[in-house]
Amino acid sequence: MPPLLHPALPLLLGATLTFRALRRALSRLPLPEHVRADPLRTWRWHNLLVSFAHSIVSGVWAVLCLWQTPEMLVEIETAWSLSGYLLACFSAGYFIHDTVDIVISRQTRASWEYLVHHVMALGAFFAGIFWNSFVGGGVLTLLVEVSNIFLTIRMMMKINNAQHLLLYRVNKLLPWTCPQPATQRQVFDRMRGLQLVERRANTTKNSLTIQEN
Repeated sequence: MPPLLHPALPLLLGATLTFRALRRALSRLPLPEHVRADPLRTWRWHNLLVSFAHSIVSGVWAVLCLWQTPEMLVEIETAWSLSGYLLACFSAGYFIHDTVDIVISRQTRASWEYLVHHVMALGAFFAGIFWNSFVGGGVLTLLVEVSNIFLTIRMMMKINNAQHLLLYRVNKLLPWTCPQPATQRQVFDRMRGLQLVERRANTTKNSLTIQEN
């Protein structure tokens, strides 16, 4: 099938336009005093608001994907689920939107590291979207969005010159209270083990039923 007719393209376009519409809607919200006084801070504030929304949705979504399909923790190349595939399309749409936003806002030079990150992320997501490879790997990488929630809050408070607030200091420590990768792996391994035990129990039960009949 030609790439232009790939069924994922409407999903990517829809996700990209959704984030664009979200940015326009968030730009109508009132701005803090320190932010609205500087056009650069204003743009950065709106950009971070969209990033904050993406982190919340994709972070929670990634955890749910791994809960539903724990095989993604082991078979990162071949494991697949519809939810994980849609999450990859959703996040790819965000990275496309943010790349365009940086370019049209003429922030390319100041935000070049974000552009490099976006290109690398899109390459990984496109492997899952167009070739059905590493969907599980893409979902695993999106776990970082959970900690990005706190990072984005801290960056927004810095832009607003609010580092003196207690909330800033508390938020700065919160990511360190999140489970470390080893702990996360233990948790999901336990989840996977419970699901395997349940499947084996159901298989044994079905076998006994067949023998009785």
